[in-house]
Amino acid sequence: MARNSYFAFKQFRIEQGECAMKVTTDACIFGALLAGAHRLQHSQSILDIGAGTGLLSLMAAQNCNGQITAVELDKEASQQAVRNFVASPWADQLHLVNSAIQTFSATSQQRFDCIISNPPFFQQSFKGYDQRRNMARHTDSLSFTDLARVVSRHLANTGEAWILLPVESTPRFLGAAALEGLCLKKKIGLRSSSDHPNHRYILVLKHRVQDKPQETQEETVTIYTRPPHYTEETRQLMSPYYLAL
Repeated sequence: MARNSYFAFKQFRIEQGECAMKVTTDACIFGALLAGAHRLQHSQSILDIGAGTGLLSLMAAQNCNGQITAVELDKEASQQAVRNFVASPWADQLHLVNSAIQTFSATSQQRFDCIISNPPFFQQSFKGYDQRRNMARHTDSLSFTDLARVVSRHLANTGEAWILLPVESTPRFLGAAALEGLCLKKKIGLRSSSDHPNHRYILVLKHRVQDKPQETQEETVTIYTRPPHYTEETRQLMSPYYLAL
């Protein structure tokens, strides 16, 4: 997906020139799957951890009437997300907090029906010269342990948390989540084509119920028949959002 200064959707527009992390195909598919989920559509309160441009919050707002709290550490990204929110049809549902999620968690007792996050995921890997992009992509500012702890603390008893991670990062995060009393309800793999392995997982978590076995549902979404041609599954999934579909 081209990294332009903006990305226009059918019902809203994402300005992203001031954001270290731009709109990606994986994030859009994550948002569309999330937005179609029963739990999201019936949520009264939603927490977006690491909101970036505000993409996931806006896709959620398009599909529910709940109040959405978007937390973003980077000041410039926060300011741009606010502008994206104000310019959307759902400005009254969207609230931006410019803060580390750990700081937010330390001062808030609120629990949410749905928590969503496309978090930093690189651990102990090479960093480039762009410090803001490093912060958005690496776990220095938000470890998997901290993320799991925040999710467990703020997820309502019957709520769901939706997390997007690379395949290779998934075991470490699930280990941290299990220690915080969370269990995996569903795992959705994303792969570029039928010739490729999964490169991302969408993890749907909930609070673990003692002495109750939990089966994990597994699905796979194939994005392209052959890039840049979308599969029919992706076309249907993204048709409420992409202008060209």
